[in-house]
Amino acid sequence: MSTTPNVPEEHGTYIQEPAGTPRWVIVVFVIAFGLMGYLAYAGYSAQTRLQTALDQSNSKAAVMTAEVDQTNARLADLRGQLEVATQKLGLTESELAQARALGQTIRKDQVASDQKLAAQIGQVQNEANAKIGAVSADLGTAKSDIDATKKDLEATKGKLTSTIGDLGVQSGLIARNQEELDVLKHSGERNIFEFNLAKTKAPEHVGPIQLRLTKTDAKKYKYTMIVIADDKAIEKKDRNADEPLQFYVRGVPRPYEIVVFDVGKDKVTGYLSTPKDVAAATPIPPAKQ
Repeated sequence: MSTTPNVPEEHGTYIQEPAGTPRWVIVVFVIAFGLMGYLAYAGYSAQTRLQTALDQSNSKAAVMTAEVDQTNARLADLRGQLEVATQKLGLTESELAQARALGQTIRKDQVASDQKLAAQIGQVQNEANAKIGAVSADLGTAKSDIDATKKDLEATKGKLTSTIGDLGVQSGLIARNQEELDVLKHSGERNIFEFNLAKTKAPEHVGPIQLRLTKTDAKKYKYTMIVIADDKAIEKKDRNADEPLQFYVRGVPRPYEIVVFDVGKDKVTGYLSTPKDVAAATPIPPAKQ
């Protein structure tokens, strides 16, 4: 039997408190109810999210199913078109197999052709390399020949001489044959005009002047010619071969020179030499005789 503690009353008296439920039990029930509410809300939210995800998955699955159906339909159409085309072409399975075999044969032939072409290219390249080697050897030989020719030219140039002309003026280098004349021309020291004159009554143009051969003596290697320049006719009588014939023209301080290095019957061969810094003038007309 429980007893109730005495509570003192006012004025020295006591009030007896009734028995009841403890407060901590109430607090525990409140917390329990709150936790149950939270769990119920969390479960509902999770269920809602799962339902949404499921709906989205079902929607995607429906789309993919539709796409698969469309693809299957297209494949069916293509298969039907292929069968129709095959029927139109009249191809049987054996003919199709033969066509495939022919395609494989063509591919094999193409590979063999490519290999053959590669071998031919390699052969051509080897031949080209051999020819290049031969050309290189020829170039070496040609270089040697050029060097030898250059030495010969230098030797020939050394043979060119300078002498006193018929006017008593020291001449430039003179050539006494065609070989030396070629060297003299390539030296570039003077303007060279070659001539082959025959004995005629009319003068011939040689560079900026005119010449007329009047007499030759092949045995004595002598000749006579008339030089026409500046409207004047100058006779060079009984001159020797390889002798520089000198004459002046207006406005040029250095003399022109004529050298005849071959005298034949009624003809001579030689050249006219003029200063390099003098441009070739227009040939002058024959002087009046």
